Amino acid sequence: MSADPTAPARPTGTRLTPRRRALALCGAVLAALVLVAAFAPLPFTKTWPGATADALGSYEGNPVLTITGAPVRGTTGSLRVTTILATGPDQSVSLYQALSGWLNPKVAVLPRDSVYPQGNLTQAAQEMTQAQDSATTAALNHLHLSADQVKVTVNLGDIGGPSGGQMLSLAIIDKLAGDGHGGDLTGGRNIAGTGTIADDGTVGQVGGVALKTQAAARDGATVFLVPRAECADAKVNTPKQLRLIPVNTLDDSLNALNALRAGAPVPAC
Repeated sequence: MSADPTAPARPTGTRLTPRRRALALCGAVLAALVLVAAFAPLPFTKTWPGATADALGSYEGNPVLTITGAPVRGTTGSLRVTTILATGPDQSVSLYQALSGWLNPKVAVLPRDSVYPQGNLTQAAQEMTQAQDSATTAALNHLHLSADQVKVTVNLGDIGGPSGGQMLSLAIIDKLAGDGHGGDLTGGRNIAGTGTIADDGTVGQVGGVALKTQAAARDGATVFLVPRAECADAKVNTPKQLRLIPVNTLDDSLNALNALRAGAPVPAC
């Protein structure tokens, strides 16, 4: 019997068996879960190199240091406070953003609590105030000057945290006494660094060193003073033109700057 030419054509595609339909459904669900996970918020903070502020000069149009009660000298060169920028404590970082950050040498993805302990927005400002007080105390102690006569006001705008302490101390010393022989601590160089400072001049560890070295080099620094314990972090993706000098104390930093000016050997990471 011949086929009826007017009859509808029979579908020629391959039918899915129940097993294949189940596998296809599982695959679709898995793909959806992966897509959701990729963009779901995670408890991380994304950080990258921030601004630098020359403690010997101005920041955002205002002098960083205002000193009264003692003669203030003119200076050359720069002593740069370095910073990092970060997503806010209420901002979300997705898995996709975290992975892309981990693959980018100019970005660091850190646990949110390590950047914003308990989401405290005022802590960074409080730490900067303490850092300014300790920087002043350490510098005046080194110069054997009294805080009753010499007053130092620091203006770094919205820069927060304690990590600018070391560079502020050096800048106060440079403004008041230089190298002690009529010259500048910097020797005219563009010098950057990081590290907390205690009243007794001890330089402490900070975070984000590998990003701060990039900020320093971007803004023309050729020397970077880093807490000795963080040498390994500072050497990660270090810009070629940047010389890393490890220090434990304010005296270490001053001795290293003296050696640089004299062309003498200087410690290195």
